Amino acid sequence: MPDPGLSPLQSSLPAAAARFGAHALIDATGVEAAAGAVDVPVPDDSPGGDLIAPYVREGAAAARQPSPALDRILRGPTGLGTSGLYLGLREEPPAPPASEAPPEGKPIPGLYHHPVPEPDPARVEEVCRRIKDWAVDEVELYPEEWESQFDGFSVGRYMVACHPDAASVDHLMIATRLMVAENAVDDYYCEDHGGSPIGLGGRLLLAHTALDPLHATKEYQPQWAQSLHADAPRRAYRSAMEYLVQQATPSQADRFRHDMARLHLGYLAEAAWAETDHTPEVWEYLVMRQFNNFRPCPTITDTVGGYELPTDLHAQPAMQRVLALAGNASTIVNDLYSYTKELAAPGRHLNLPVVIAEREGIADREAYLKAVEVHNDLMHDFEAEAAALAAACPVPSVLRFLRGVAVWVDGNHYWHQTNTYRYSLPDFW
Repeated sequence: MPDPGLSPLQSSLPAAAARFGAHALIDATGVEAAAGAVDVPVPDDSPGGDLIAPYVREGAAAARQPSPALDRILRGPTGLGTSGLYLGLREEPPAPPASEAPPEGKPIPGLYHHPVPEPDPARVEEVCRRIKDWAVDEVELYPEEWESQFDGFSVGRYMVACHPDAASVDHLMIATRLMVAENAVDDYYCEDHGGSPIGLGGRLLLAHTALDPLHATKEYQPQWAQSLHADAPRRAYRSAMEYLVQQATPSQADRFRHDMARLHLGYLAEAAWAETDHTPEVWEYLVMRQFNNFRPCPTITDTVGGYELPTDLHAQPAMQRVLALAGNASTIVNDLYSYTKELAAPGRHLNLPVVIAEREGIADREAYLKAVEVHNDLMHDFEAEAAALAAACPVPSVLRFLRGVAVWVDGNHYWHQTNTYRYSLPDFW
């Protein structure tokens, strides 16, 4: 038998973009992408994954300069009903949304971020009502004495700020249930409400099967199914995932499962360090935070928006880098805003300022300010890489997805900044 040779290399991003280009791509509003809207250079040689590199590098160099396209693609209008979130390159950058002072809270001095308009109050109210009904009546998530903590989380305001282009309140509820369920797992299994590193792997494994179901024999399948009702985290995961799969495509649901496995791996690394009283090196901590982070939230921005970023485009290394940087920057925001809360809590909590102070032998204030710089570098890299990807692959679904991820990053900062029920800043300025 003759040697069949090497398998074809993974398609390049330009080739993948061409496949979903002007002749085939329909945007979320049902309008066909205009011919010529996708002008992607496709090299003549064999399509390999490395072919995207020159285009990304060229776009990244341009993106680091002031760019109307960067503003248009990444920081377009975020108010409810803004057309810039839906389709297409515009001839002129959209006008910025009207600036409104946040109701409370001050941003961390020197932290690079973008203010957002106040989230739509009608949607916030409706999401808050629905999520509480779900938490109390459907999944029995928390006892009555924890009600004030649930209310103080302000999850409705959080999710509406992060998803201003949500197709409907039903779509917003997908993200809201998942966010609440993820926090329940963190609280019950890892942290505030009885969590412990001891035995965490077994608990997380069983909870993960509420997202990625067991396929066993008829003898044992019913026992597993019953176990999904055994505690609040599993009940929340099971229910939230059922709602997700009703609205998501199979590939979107599988993408989310993958990112949740990443999250759980990060939980386990942090727990292992807690069990051995180990302070990681700063780079090791950043590795852990790339997994134990917010990535599952922005990765579903297209599901919440009611459209789909095609699998081949989502899986490209350039898109994966953008998502990783977005998740990393957003998670360092959490480290910085929750710093004083964690210091006041029982036990020892790892966060970036604490790790920098201990590993680099510097004062707490200096370490905190250095962590701000780390965040800012991640944000600048995220924006540059996203702009480069948009330049290399100006497909409408890619542009909308990149803008949605950027808006999620901004909304995440907004919620941390304004949630003074949970967070307060250290006295370092």
